[in-house]
Parts: sequence; C-alpha cells; structure tokens
Amino acid sequence: MFRIGRVAAADLATIARDAATRSPTYSDVGATLLSGPLPAGFRHDRYEMILGDADGDAFDRGAEGLREWAAHLGAGFVVEPHQPPAEGVTVAVAAPLGPLTAVAVCRIVAVVDEPDRYGFAYGTLPGHPERGEEAFVVQRNDGGCAAFNIIAFSRPAELLARLGGPVTRAIQERASRRYLKALADFVAPPE
Repeated sequence: MFRIGRVAAADLATIARDAATRSPTYSDVGATLLSGPLPAGFRHDRYEMILGDADGDAFDRGAEGLREWAAHLGAGFVVEPHQPPAEGVTVAVAAPLGPLTAVAVCRIVAVVDEPDRYGFAYGTLPGHPERGEEAFVVQRNDGGCAAFNIIAFSRPAELLARLGGPVTRAIQERASRRYLKALADFVAPPE
C-alpha cells in the first residue's frame, strides 16, 4: 500500500497487528531458504556481499545486524514491531519514496539459526505491493568467509506496482543494494 507522506512507527505497528491473521499471498512459503529452485512465474533475485574473512567476527556481527534489522534500518526503512525476527511474527516495513511511503506487510515465515548460518525469510501478506518472499542470510562459506545473501522471488500484486513496471523493478534492486551496503557498514570495524 502507498501512503502520502511518512508513516509513524505507531501506525506501522497497528498495520502489522491488523494483518496478523492474514495468510501469505503466495503458495511456496519458505522456498527462499531451501536449496532447490525458486518457484516459476516469479522474478528471481540473488545478491551476495562478502562481509569479512575467516579471521574476524564478521559472521557474528552480521547475524547480530540481522537480529537488529540493521540492513533495513540502514537502508532508510522503518520496521514495526522492532524486535528480533521470529517465525510467525507479522511486520510492517515503511519505505520512503519521495512524497510517498510504500508500506509492505510481511510475515516472518522462517528463521534459521545455525553455527554457520543465520537469517530469516519473510513473505508478503495482503496489502503488500508485491507477492512473494525474500530471505536475508549471513553464512560462513567453505573458506570461513562471512557472506550476506539476499534471495527473493516476487511479482507485482497491486495495480500501481504492475503499472510501474521498470520503475518498480528499479526500486526493488535499489533496496537490495541498500540492504547489502547497510549490513556491510554495520559489520565493518569502526575506523
């Protein structure tokens, strides 16, 4: 949904509470965290950024950042409720777009918390401009380096998102790049 102006945190919390009983707007719930192919009929996105080498604490800092929503907050978004991601929790994310704010309502559909992999996936609920799912995962690769991965599948749900075509797509890509940079900034040691 799109709103004129900025949306207050209290209003976002109300939007999330009101959406808590709604079901996801797609059927392949949890697919972004599985090793198989992403669902057909959607755009597929995969982004990766190396956060640090095997000798540092980049993995631990990256996982901490995801728990604190650092990728989203650092990208300029507001998330309510502002608590560590937990499966089943409904969140509202506000993304300023000039004089408008896009409000995306999502459900945390999965959380992975393993020694070498931490992250979560959230899926769209009714009222979200898109349909699909997005996962944010920090993991140690075989060499021990920490990497931040974003995996998503989506397609437009609202008329404005469908009509926006290339503009909507550019906004999604920009948001993903901002997530990557924000978490990398969170992980980087202070200068």
